[in-house]
Amino acid sequence: MTMWPYPKILAHRGGGALAPENTLAALRCGLSHGFHAVEFDVMLAGDGIPVVLHDPELGRTVAGSGRVPDYAAAELTKMDAGAWFAPAFAGEPVPRYEEVFRFCLENRIWMNVEIKPAPGFEEATGRTVAALTAQWLTEPAVAAALAGGWQAPLLSSFSHEALLAARAAAPELARACLFDAIPADWLARLQAAGAQALHTSHRKLTPAQAAAVKEAGYGLFCYTVNEPARAREILAWGVDAFCTDRIDLIGADFA
Repeated sequence: MTMWPYPKILAHRGGGALAPENTLAALRCGLSHGFHAVEFDVMLAGDGIPVVLHDPELGRTVAGSGRVPDYAAAELTKMDAGAWFAPAFAGEPVPRYEEVFRFCLENRIWMNVEIKPAPGFEEATGRTVAALTAQWLTEPAVAAALAGGWQAPLLSSFSHEALLAARAAAPELARACLFDAIPADWLARLQAAGAQALHTSHRKLTPAQAAAVKEAGYGLFCYTVNEPARAREILAWGVDAFCTDRIDLIGADFA
């Protein structure tokens, strides 16, 4: 089996640059542009319920102050995650991971779930996200979707601790190690995490690194590629897939 049996082009954080990131509005936007594959971020609220957010501190995409672990999920999901982007999205809430999972299931959207722990919550976030994902995958409706060709999510993270915890909680789930720049010990880290793919920034990737990852038998994914010429270049190096903010320039069928 190929180590990257998934779609090749993903909408970054749901809708790329066209909608407020990590929201259901973003997912709807990506879907309207033909994307049935998305990447988004999951971290734990203070009560241990996973929500879809990128930043551990409020203020950039969510109005407010403090840290995500300072709030219960019920409080976070009442906060405005859309007004920062455009007035038309005012009132768009922070979604729970389960809401996003169900939306993707209903619309047959494949998910790259980035485990994005707030500092100090690495193991708990990896364990919780993996355990819940595995639990949902056993439900009859989800099993039927899987039998019909929908693919189970891939879990990725910059946090090695989170990936190890995810592996312990649900070893059957596919995992990927995320690196800003590929480190010298990348192979040992992938092996320790039981990963099937390596995710990295396209900006620091070299053709030699791409060849080494592929030769070792791993999938290779890049973030966040917004120029068609660069997309064609890294695909020619052997990169399997990438996410993009420019879903208006790089379509789901680009590859």
